[in-house]
Formats: sequence, C-alpha cells, structure tokens
Amino acid sequence: MITLPVYSPVEPVLYPVFAEKQLRVFIKRDDLIHPYISGNKWRKLKYTLRRAEQEQKRHLVTFGGAWSNHLVATACAAAKFGFKSTGFVRGEEIQNLALTLCRIFGMQLIFTSRESYRDKQALFNQHFGNDSQGFFIDEGGAGPDAVKGCAELADELATDFDHVFCACGTGTTAAGLWNGLHLRGRSHTLHLVPVLKEGERLPGTIQHQLTGKFDGHIHPGYHFGGYAKCPPSLAAFIMDFGAATGILLDPVYTGKLVYAVADMAVKNQFKPHQKLLIIHSGGLTGIAGKLNDFSFNLIS
Repeated sequence: MITLPVYSPVEPVLYPVFAEKQLRVFIKRDDLIHPYISGNKWRKLKYTLRRAEQEQKRHLVTFGGAWSNHLVATACAAAKFGFKSTGFVRGEEIQNLALTLCRIFGMQLIFTSRESYRDKQALFNQHFGNDSQGFFIDEGGAGPDAVKGCAELADELATDFDHVFCACGTGTTAAGLWNGLHLRGRSHTLHLVPVLKEGERLPGTIQHQLTGKFDGHIHPGYHFGGYAKCPPSLAAFIMDFGAATGILLDPVYTGKLVYAVADMAVKNQFKPHQKLLIIHSGGLTGIAGKLNDFSFNLIS
C-alpha cells in the first residue's frame, strides 16, 4: 500500500508583529510529513502513485527545473515504494544538491533544452513511448490526482480559523484546498499568495479544477520580482522569522507567503483576536539554491 503516516501538526506562531496586532496565528507544518516527500509534494503524489500501481506501471517519468523539489520528492517516493524513476531537467547539465539527492535516490536524469521542455508529452513519447512500464507525471505533480490529494488538507483543519493562507505556483495545491473546504462546507476565508508574476490570473487558470466558483482572496503583490526571486528584503525576513520562531521558510514559496501575512497584519487587514492558519507546504531544499541571496546577512 502506498501511504505515509501523515505527521503534520499545527503550531502557534510566536512572532512579534502578530502579538502586537493581537492575532492568533498558527502554521500547519506539512514540511514535517517527510524529510524529502514533504508538504504538498506528498499530497500531490499520493493518488498519482496509487494510480500508477493500479495500472501496473513501475517507471515514473516526470519533469522539473534544476532545483525542483518535485523531482527530489518523486525520486525518493519511487525508491521508497519500489518504482524506477526518470526526471527530465530543464536546461543545461549542472550539478547541485537537489539533483544529487535525485541521483542518490536512483533517479535517471535527462537534461533537455528549454525549447524541447515546453512539450513534455512529446519528450515522454520520444524517450519512453515504447516503454510499457512508463508512467507520465506532469511538472510539479500537477493533475486531477494531485488536486484530490491536496483536498484532504481540509479534513485536518479545525473549524474555527477565520483565515487560511496558501502559497501558489501552478495553483494545484490551492485548487485542492479550496475544493476540500468548499465540499466540506467550511466557512474559512481562503487567501492565495502567488509566487509568480501575473498572479491575479490564478482564479481563471485553476477554475477548471474547482468544484464551484472561486470566492477567496488573491494577493498578487508578493512575488518579489517573479518566481524564485529572493531580494535582500525577503532574505532578511526569512532570517528574522527563523530566529524568532525556529521555523524554517524557503525563499520560493513559504517565505513569500509568511511575509505576505505579516505585511497584511502590519497594515491592519485583520481584526484583533482573529485566528489565522498558514499552510507550510515544505520545499525547504529550495534554500540551497539561494545561498548567495542570504550571504549579505551572514557577514559579521
């Protein structure tokens, strides 16, 4: 049976700005589910891997950038549950921590040009079209099975949160979480923080995955210049938050998410004594790809 014991506690966040504004802020530590198959990566892969098993496909083929947490998670999950794995990596061949972890977990890596990477199905067909064991998994694990897995987040949330916050890339996690809350009749107000530019387009992008019309809030002004951009102000915030709480954030997703919540608190966008929940979606290996962005704060 393909399963992991989900250990995802909800912890209070003792950060000065939240105390100053008299807010009760909590964080759901999905990053603690597994060291490498962490956060939304496990939730996205759970039903995808089960479907591969049902279809008797033992070779997982997926896609990602050079610092992809999804590639690491898929490689680890493949090793753990008895699959073979291959990852198409966008761009020139390099070596880094994420790709080394992929190799340690037995994943074969195929580096491909950015142009050919755009048509992932064609890449799969070209290399593994004749492989009866080949099983296509889209970039980031996106797809209906991933949305289904992320919807289960709603079952783990207390009913008394006023606001729930989630970082967004492709929007798969957001779509699943919204569906879960909607189908269960939850009254939480869902807030999405896109980490890419043009995040205001997100509702239209994910609408086909939703069980109803999206009625949450989008906060597109916290991408810090675009995907994986980490200017000094964001790096400084991540370091300050880590030092104050003991909770590690990554600069690609959760750092921007928590910065947004803190900034909205400073701007008095919540009522005193309201209860807020932040979803920590894992992906902490992303810090290794941004060490230079933190170095200015490490010079004594």
